[in-house]
Amino acid sequence: MDMQRIERALEKLKRAVGIGMKRVTMPHGIPGHNLTQIEREVPQEEPPAWPTNDKLSVVGKNVKRIDAHAKVTGSAKYTADIRLPGMLFGKMLCSHHPHVRIRSVDTTAAERLPGVAAVHLFGMTDSKDDGGQGEYPEITFAGQPIAGVAAQSLQIAEEAVKLIRVEYKKLPFVVDLEEAQKPGAPAVIAIEAKEGNNLLGPWYSKPRGNIKTGFSEADLIIERTYKTQVQHHCCLETHGVVVDYRNDGVTIYASTQSTKNVRDEFAKAFGLPANRVRVICEFMGGGFGSKIKPGPSAVMAGFLSRKTGRPVSLMLDRREEFLSAGNRPNSLQHLKIGARKDGTLTAVELHSRGTAGVASDSGVGHVARSLYRCPNFYSEHYTVLTNAGPSTPFRAPGNVQGCFAVEQLMDELAEKLELDPLELRDRCDKSETRRLERLRGAEMFGWSRRRAAGSDTVIVKKGLGMAQALWPKFLDLDSSAEVLLLKDGGIEVRSGVQDIGTGTKTVLAQVVAEELGLQPEAITVRIGDTLFPDGPTSEGSKVTGSITPAARNAAYKAKRQLFEQVAETLGAEASELVAAEGRIFSKNEPSKKIAFQEALKMMKRARISATATRSENYEGKPVSEDLGAVQFAEVSVDTETGIVNVERIVTVNSCGRPINIAQIESQIEGAVIQGVSYALYENRVMDAATGHQMNANLQQYQLPFSMEIPEIEIVLIESYDAATSTDAVGIGEPPIIATAPAIANAVYNAIGVRIYELPITPDKVLKALNKI
Repeated sequence: MDMQRIERALEKLKRAVGIGMKRVTMPHGIPGHNLTQIEREVPQEEPPAWPTNDKLSVVGKNVKRIDAHAKVTGSAKYTADIRLPGMLFGKMLCSHHPHVRIRSVDTTAAERLPGVAAVHLFGMTDSKDDGGQGEYPEITFAGQPIAGVAAQSLQIAEEAVKLIRVEYKKLPFVVDLEEAQKPGAPAVIAIEAKEGNNLLGPWYSKPRGNIKTGFSEADLIIERTYKTQVQHHCCLETHGVVVDYRNDGVTIYASTQSTKNVRDEFAKAFGLPANRVRVICEFMGGGFGSKIKPGPSAVMAGFLSRKTGRPVSLMLDRREEFLSAGNRPNSLQHLKIGARKDGTLTAVELHSRGTAGVASDSGVGHVARSLYRCPNFYSEHYTVLTNAGPSTPFRAPGNVQGCFAVEQLMDELAEKLELDPLELRDRCDKSETRRLERLRGAEMFGWSRRRAAGSDTVIVKKGLGMAQALWPKFLDLDSSAEVLLLKDGGIEVRSGVQDIGTGTKTVLAQVVAEELGLQPEAITVRIGDTLFPDGPTSEGSKVTGSITPAARNAAYKAKRQLFEQVAETLGAEASELVAAEGRIFSKNEPSKKIAFQEALKMMKRARISATATRSENYEGKPVSEDLGAVQFAEVSVDTETGIVNVERIVTVNSCGRPINIAQIESQIEGAVIQGVSYALYENRVMDAATGHQMNANLQQYQLPFSMEIPEIEIVLIESYDAATSTDAVGIGEPPIIATAPAIANAVYNAIGVRIYELPITPDKVLKALNKI
């Protein structure tokens, strides 16, 4: 890490004084809208700028996923499919109680069960360290792991877990957000909170201006309270690992969003150098933020494998996944907005609280602060501890909750000012890209059909609504790729980056193929292995924007080395050679050419290897603006049953330079479906008397089925920041953020009554209509 810091500091110094830099002309803006050509100063070793996608042969096209055959035929191996010689199966004993202090644990009967190889207690080191000494951890939620067993089969491990005897002292608990804040409420975590004080914080967003002055200048002030629920990730593949702990090193097969995080945190937990831990993730079945870190199952499997000297597979079952693997925190938000008669915002004030269970991060994002122009802003947030499983990041963490409040209140403000919701946003929004998104989306959606709220006189009423969102363009500079050109004709791109189902393998193949003038099927992609250069963590929609410049730059370096080796044969200078359409030729004399595969055979050595790491954005400038998304929703509401049906979503998204259109659309569709599910169905139900989650399974935890998925129409805004050699960005987060508020605004338009709490269930609709 110190060497990386030194290299980055040197790179910044070179940029500052212009050493090793060159000027290139790059596209900047939106095709068909404001596209221009601008100059950027870029590192000498990076390739010239690509033109817009319409002039490229592979990038920006619908290329078939290179892992499609493996997935549809079932030959793709996920973590649960890994079978190693001598492998044991692990199972954890998890607490049935929400808050206890463990007095003793007796594992004798479990250890004597035939087929059991090892038992390990959480919070204890194993015999290789200090003889198993340690303190029993305080148990703070039902589902928290206590012990683990490794056995010859999963069935034996499950039986052994039942034989472990735990003596404990029950402690008071609380699982409700509002109850946990009351005077005299039980302390959730005894070591962190005194009785009656389960609040952590406050945390403040950067204030702006003077909030009192802002509200004094307002012609209209509206304030409302909004509630959102706890949402589970519901990954099709549960959390799990296979750990093979050997004296000469550890190999971990993990369902993870970050091979390097698992490597580094596992190494830290076991006191190992990181280069003795190898992490492999070839395929994984969904994470949405919950699999960024290794989690307790990985550590437990590590201890069990170290004790037995054999590989251990430990996969969570569905109930364990619900109870302990993470969730999106709930929120209670009090939002206040002041505005002048012309729609100009004068002040925004937000006070919010949420529970992340026994974790500390339950914020509601930066939507209120950043989405609209407003000179005066203030917010504060408290996390409320409860005896429930900890939250983990979940697709656009915080912004999904925050947007539900902001975009409903903006709609209400528009109505009171007698403005169309689009017109109000045109006056307040600082983003020209979102203005274009609103324009194109409204046209496709048919926004002009929208009528006054509640004006339908039929039982099943129709409604139209919209909302918009923003998400930062994050990047991970610790993102590297290696490109290999092999004398036998093979071409490989390698990186530790993992493909979590979003198509990273295909994107890398396209980028390298475009640079080398080949087709994607000519490229072998090897990723998801920490033996390769570190790739970015799959979070925050940053993978594509972080790894594709590294991959292209590495391919460019390798190509230049190849040009040097074949230039003499072609009777040309290496600087005049070009790779395109499967050939290498002179741009000055096109008749001087050779097939790319033939050129590889002429290499002087067995391979050419080139590695590149993501550099800072060109000229050190931040990108022009955040990622934007605008959603339009059409709903029907049955006023006799309260059932809401989302019939149609039009979603407009800016996506930088699109690499693979089909994969982008798939990402957007998935995000919209999760947003619909959040708006209407999902909700963790906790029992205050027992502290248990009552719907910790996929039968009772409500998710939409196929007939409840709306028609989804997608509009992409291709845009260029002239910031990197690919100008690609991610698209995972933005489409989910605005979905719930767009639906809520459409429900209001249908029935003329606002619903301030998610999910929008039939009972809430009927209550709003005074029918129950």
